[in-house]
Amino acid sequence: MGWSPASSVGFSRKENLWDVHLSRSLLFFSFQTFEKLLIANRGEIACRVIKTCKKMGIKTVAIHSDVDANAVHVKMADEAVCVGPAPTSKSYLNMDAIMEVIKETRAQAVHPGYGFLSENKEFARRLAAEGVTFIGPDTHAIQAMGDKIESKLLAKNAKVNTIPGFDGVVKDADEAVRIAREIGYPVMIKASAGGGGKGMRIAWDDEETREGFRFSSQEAASSFGDDRLLIEKFIDNPRHIEIQVLADKHGNALWLNERECSIQRRNQKVVEEAPSTFLDPETRRAMGEQAVALAKAVKYSSAGTVEFLVDSSKNFYFLEMNTRLQVEHPVTECITGLDLVQEMIRVAKGYPLRHKQADIPINGWAVECRVYAEDPYKSFGLPSIGKLSQYQEPLHVPSVRVDSGIQQGSDISIYYDPMISKLITYGSNRAEALKRMEEALDNYVIRGVTHNISLLREVIIHPRFVRGDISTKFLPEVYPDGFKGHKLTDLERRELLATAASLYVAEQLRSQRFLGTPRIPIAKSKRSSWELSVHLGDGIYPVAVSKDGSSFSPCLVSQQVEVDGMKLNVTSEWNLASPLLSVTIDGTQRTIQPAIILLAHPDSELAVWYLSKRM
Repeated sequence: MGWSPASSVGFSRKENLWDVHLSRSLLFFSFQTFEKLLIANRGEIACRVIKTCKKMGIKTVAIHSDVDANAVHVKMADEAVCVGPAPTSKSYLNMDAIMEVIKETRAQAVHPGYGFLSENKEFARRLAAEGVTFIGPDTHAIQAMGDKIESKLLAKNAKVNTIPGFDGVVKDADEAVRIAREIGYPVMIKASAGGGGKGMRIAWDDEETREGFRFSSQEAASSFGDDRLLIEKFIDNPRHIEIQVLADKHGNALWLNERECSIQRRNQKVVEEAPSTFLDPETRRAMGEQAVALAKAVKYSSAGTVEFLVDSSKNFYFLEMNTRLQVEHPVTECITGLDLVQEMIRVAKGYPLRHKQADIPINGWAVECRVYAEDPYKSFGLPSIGKLSQYQEPLHVPSVRVDSGIQQGSDISIYYDPMISKLITYGSNRAEALKRMEEALDNYVIRGVTHNISLLREVIIHPRFVRGDISTKFLPEVYPDGFKGHKLTDLERRELLATAASLYVAEQLRSQRFLGTPRIPIAKSKRSSWELSVHLGDGIYPVAVSKDGSSFSPCLVSQQVEVDGMKLNVTSEWNLASPLLSVTIDGTQRTIQPAIILLAHPDSELAVWYLSKRM
């Protein structure tokens, strides 16, 4: 058996990053695992697990709620069974129904994905009692790492750096104030059983501590059924960097490098990358070794993630350990060449790890953007619901991977997380990965729901992000008044106006023809110039369009456009039925997504969604 790192594989425009990566990972697949596996999840992570199972020759069982009956993961699986109505408590969290499906289908193992029951020790215990393998750690590790108080004590005993704070349960608001004063403000008040940013408050004085205690305990009780709180020193302006670990049942454990996860809104990650621009080899090794020490301290077996806060001096502090597959795991797969789902399945079957720490590379750079159906102009993203009337993933862009669980016609409902997909790009270096991400976002077609691509694109091209000057406060610092969208430069404004006017002219010329024959053959149009008005934002701008050359085809259009007294040459092969159009403006290629054409007269308007320069 051999293993070849990511750098040994080349990518072409026609190769899908996922297919290339997974094929490489399975080159030496020659072991037996399970005949049938149930995925106790939905959406993109269920599809992700099914893909690896298919490559490994494992039959899959999907579960679904009644509203997910036509979901992509249901169609991908070999079998699918409904476990209840839409509310998660009656379907994807319904342990009794899921256990019944496991018995009916004779599934030998269960992969929980992330969220839902993935870190539920009772679910893992019930599976073990039935002789069904849980693709994840044992109940002891889930319990130990799921409780923030217990996990912090274990981390201290394993000599892992921890944030100064109170290690017990805070009884009431008065005790919270006393502890906060001892630690020193600012402090973080958070739920012991929390996660996903819920039950967390920052307090800068006594009054905020009392208020934070009250709100955090209420939110913790409603979200987790556990109102216990802890208090620790708040690390101001930190980075959120996590270490991926992989351990087996034979005492072996590896750290698979880091992921930079500092771009967040409401304590939830938005953009991730691997590796981090901030870590030097010594800090990376120290963080990795401490993460492995913690995994070994709880006899961890499976893939897991140890999260750290890192200050400006590269001091790092244990935050928590997630005993499951992380949403952002693809960036680790890209730079290491490992398929983490496959490794989880092997470990669960009892196989030892097949790699040594020295085998784990950092090859290239990977970036992941979480594409959500949400309005980025409202608190950096409030959920949007609706049907995807048009959907086209940018898989024609080189070295792109899209992990999704939806398709054109899918509904984004109120019942579940509004994630559309995880968009991942890979490059030999960070600049290349970011440039490909920019191109991929520009070529991603999503219509029918509001989405956050505009915010994602602004983040990855922002000068602070490009130079790696980031922290968990990036979004509120860069957009203190909220995200307002892209501010056009004068050049971009002129190019947008020129493109809009050119698109209108091309549409007018095409409307005069039908299958190459003039609709009114008795009169041929001699028109060679247009004086138009284009509405853009709150302004109305005069734009002049004229023929460029002696011929004017409705399919291959070269036009000279005058805006603000400046002339621009606009050329394109106009396919007005396509959601994406490539336009060349003064020799520079741009990608546009035409929106609604409203222009019928010179003083009307035309709306075009202008995107960006292409590579």
